[in-house]
Amino acid sequence: MNTFEEKRSLLLEMIAFSTVDGQLHKREYEFLAIVAQELNIEGAVFNDLFHQELPILSIKSEFQRIQQFYRLALLMHSDGVLHLKEAVAIKQIAIDMGLNPLATKRVLKLMKESPSVIIDAEILLNVFQEQHN
Repeated sequence: MNTFEEKRSLLLEMIAFSTVDGQLHKREYEFLAIVAQELNIEGAVFNDLFHQELPILSIKSEFQRIQQFYRLALLMHSDGVLHLKEAVAIKQIAIDMGLNPLATKRVLKLMKESPSVIIDAEILLNVFQEQHN
């Protein structure tokens, strides 16, 4: 992710997803703040994103789309409550990103079964690569 616009777009997508259940949980906000920090987005700019509705840029690289899907999945689990609206929304977002629905379903299942919700990066990528064969 190179440009500020791409980084902002990713955060806007994550912010929109975090409120799909009608509220923003404190742990979701903290997770988003960590992502913003990793993307080198200043605190004031990050907080201002909660008041913006900008068009979301499409992610060109499959690897970056997988990364964004995984970030959204982690965000979904961050408050400890899985809402039906979140489950439906993340599946639709994955389809809109052009990701394989079987792979995304499998990743979500692996995350749910994991005690920490975290999946090893190699396993994550392998799930998507298996669908190419």
